[in-house]
Amino acid sequence: MAKPLDHYEEQRTGTVKAARLFSNIVSPPVLFALLGLAFALYERPSLNGLLWAAVYGFFVSLLPILIVLYLLKTGRIAELHMSNTRERHIPYLSAVLSAGIAFLLITFFDGPELLRCLTIFNMIELATLGVINAFWLISMHATGIMATFLLVGLVFGWAYSLIVLPFVFLVCAVRLYLRRHTVMQVIAGLGLGLVTVYFMTLIGCFVN
Repeated sequence: MAKPLDHYEEQRTGTVKAARLFSNIVSPPVLFALLGLAFALYERPSLNGLLWAAVYGFFVSLLPILIVLYLLKTGRIAELHMSNTRERHIPYLSAVLSAGIAFLLITFFDGPELLRCLTIFNMIELATLGVINAFWLISMHATGIMATFLLVGLVFGWAYSLIVLPFVFLVCAVRLYLRRHTVMQVIAGLGLGLVTVYFMTLIGCFVN
């Protein structure tokens, strides 16, 4: 696979810079922080819901980002998007453990049920991505945006999921444009998001 368009800093100009910025903003940690906030306030529209959203957001989104930034600063990973799959082992493992801590806190201190389900989803999704990436590069962005689309539909209704639908296409198109992934890697990511959400419904999560 050729080097990504934004691999070198001097290439990050114009549309490449815009595409990279879009990828960083519409990324799984950001998506799930927003999803956690929406789910917590939907179930508990109060300060309690907001506090639980902050707990979820810290452990599932912010802490994994801080770990990646630390690894980047100390030279353990070469660049933020970690095209080299061997650099992803520690970030994935730490993200799974961090989501596990969030699950325990939400479970034992009577947090919102939707957030408990979301942490289970995060652990399964991240662990699966970690295993796959040990052998093959799969699009985590595609997995995240597909899961977000489906989870919004399941919880809030499919009319609301239409707001997310354009981002499914945009995220996939941008990842392909930047040459971060092949078509098959993006399709595999979409499929993983779909299968994981479906599994969650089978164990009684995100369904009425």
